[in-house]
Amino acid sequence: MRLSYLFALAAALPFLASCGSDLKIVSGGVHSPGSTTKDFKVTPPSSALIASAAGKPKDKHSMPVYPFSERHRVVRTTAYTCSECDHIQYGSKNAAGTALRYSDRVRSAAADWSFYPVGTVFRVKGMNQLYVVDDYGSALTGTGTIDMYQPSKDLMNKWGRRNVEISVVQWGSFKRSAEILSQRTKFNHCRQMLTNITRQRPDLGSVAAR
Repeated sequence: MRLSYLFALAAALPFLASCGSDLKIVSGGVHSPGSTTKDFKVTPPSSALIASAAGKPKDKHSMPVYPFSERHRVVRTTAYTCSECDHIQYGSKNAAGTALRYSDRVRSAAADWSFYPVGTVFRVKGMNQLYVVDDYGSALTGTGTIDMYQPSKDLMNKWGRRNVEISVVQWGSFKRSAEILSQRTKFNHCRQMLTNITRQRPDLGSVAAR
């Protein structure tokens, strides 16, 4: 029994390594630094922020769409992991071409880059970590939803879908977003994000045309 467990664990190691560099094997199984139940006890959005969102335009999930001048927002969040069928081909890489992050300090997130350009840094109210938008997903296109990276399906399911309050610490780069997306226009969601970026930033039209 013990021997078969060790063989199974050895076979799983390459996959676990490809699914996030912060994962490590301990005697009790898979451990991810910082992935305690505290992560799932975020502070609810303030009533004032919820009230102020009522009069704003809405996306298809009936969530407010904010101007870039407003850094404090109520946002619909979901969760994903690199072992899902629609992400497994990319392994531990994000759409920016770097490694997905999940540590006590910095974690990856995915969004529509015309809403949150690549490199956008934000905090979730009640959580200590900084999140960086370095990924995107076709289901996020045209919405303000942010997909929170989790290093396992268990943590992904624990996060589920929830509305949280975020504060944008630093906006990312529309130019860098356009440069990356312009190389991927065979994908419909990339074309849509690129079109929306150039609609907001006509000066990036030459970047998009490359």
